[in-house]
Amino acid sequence: MLTDRAQQLLLSPVLAAQAVQVILRTPRLPEAAGPRSGETGQGPPLRLLILGDSSAAGVGAATQQDALSGQLAAALASEVRVTWRVVAQTGLTTARIPALLASSTQDRFDVAVTALGVNDTTRLRHPARWLRETQSLHAVLRADHGVRRSYVTAVPPLDRFPALPYPLNAVLGRQSRALMAVLEPALARVTDVQLLRPDWGLDPAKMAADGFHPGPEIYRRWGMFVAQNILQDLRSGVL
Repeated sequence: MLTDRAQQLLLSPVLAAQAVQVILRTPRLPEAAGPRSGETGQGPPLRLLILGDSSAAGVGAATQQDALSGQLAAALASEVRVTWRVVAQTGLTTARIPALLASSTQDRFDVAVTALGVNDTTRLRHPARWLRETQSLHAVLRADHGVRRSYVTAVPPLDRFPALPYPLNAVLGRQSRALMAVLEPALARVTDVQLLRPDWGLDPAKMAADGFHPGPEIYRRWGMFVAQNILQDLRSGVL
């Protein structure tokens, strides 16, 4: 049986042609408008960093209020006074995030929520290399920003993205699973990083118009899911 890498090589002419077609026909949506930092809620203070690529930047939502940042902050606000900040940019891979973070803020945070891996998937990043880059990022979060606990959003199943045709979707789906196969056991060995697997749903009617990014309803469910995990850790004394 051919390995995933061998299949990618054999299919590379087809995959390249399909990738170009997807780029040409898919609308390029803007990042969500509005402030990328704020404070809301009442209760004990919580400093929150939301870090990542286009989904962390809110592509697919009109404003940050409807994106992950707004939905997460609103869900936390019932129990904590959350000071939040978004550091995110469309197209970034995990390896490029530390530079963006260093140029964006020197602040310290209690909690970080990351949304990364889709661009590493589409670039067919080797899983072992991606794992090292992910571990390096979390070392930066601990050492330079005082993050006490990070919540890592699982790489979504790209084979279910409506924008992607077959066999491109199948290849990228296998790649996303390969990244998760190295990440999950690695995170199980550390105590301050938690892997979160949202129930994406990925109903085409609830995704953005490009068929590649979440729509507001998916952002709402995602934000609530992350908030539930953070609040549970606060109540139990993990944070």
